[in-house]
Amino acid sequence: MRVFYFFAILAMAASCRSTKTIQTAIGKKDSLRGVSDSANKKDSLLFIDKVYEGIQNNRIDFNTFSAKIKVDFEGADGKKNDFNAVVRLQKDSVLWVSINALLGIEAFRVLITPDSVKVLNKLDKVVQLRSVSYLKEITKIPFTFSELQDILVGNPVYFDSTIVSYSKEGDVVSLLDVGHLFSHRLTVNASDYVVRYSKLDDVNPVRGRSANITYGDYENKTSKPFSTFRKITVSEKSKLDIEMKYKQYEFNVPLNFPFNIPKNYKLQ
Repeated sequence: MRVFYFFAILAMAASCRSTKTIQTAIGKKDSLRGVSDSANKKDSLLFIDKVYEGIQNNRIDFNTFSAKIKVDFEGADGKKNDFNAVVRLQKDSVLWVSINALLGIEAFRVLITPDSVKVLNKLDKVVQLRSVSYLKEITKIPFTFSELQDILVGNPVYFDSTIVSYSKEGDVVSLLDVGHLFSHRLTVNASDYVVRYSKLDDVNPVRGRSANITYGDYENKTSKPFSTFRKITVSEKSKLDIEMKYKQYEFNVPLNFPFNIPKNYKLQ
């Protein structure tokens, strides 16, 4: 079950949203439109367009992605777990994950497609077959495969050109993007537009759920900067934390996705 919750937290981080923030942002949007100094308004819009274009230029496009990741996970019960995961991803198609326990023994194998989730529990010799709606039931959010893969490769999620305000302090710029269901404050370097921090908030003020994603330890092995460290914190009634340290990674190499269910495994 903890494997499902690991991916559920990633999905939550990709899908949180906020009503209160939306209401505040709309006010900022109206005040921007009402600026009497048209030159200042034009300069602001040009600056936002420049930063947005820089962020988009840093997005990682790929056909395949593979990585070895050290994951530290602290659940709602306060218990800490750590494991190593091997990830293989075919864009928009299939996500394959092998999770190793102590001594490098494979404990779980996971196969996720846009419409299904399969988990081999090799410790208990059981297999779980679920639709993606199962993860949606856990998280109570309508995430998609696209958001999940963007989280793994380090692209900003739920971020588009509907930017209503910005702030600049020193060498960082923050843009507030507001859609119909969520808000997203993205903080980047002012010089190269590399993402530092992402904050998403939930629409339901009663739940008060938020997700914070910190990006760090960038490398430039490819033409795009790649974050080899991510910290994801999801807060609701309790706090859930994931730290992901990428030990190895490759883009656009041939991959396979073995997932054979042994005959002696029980369906759970």
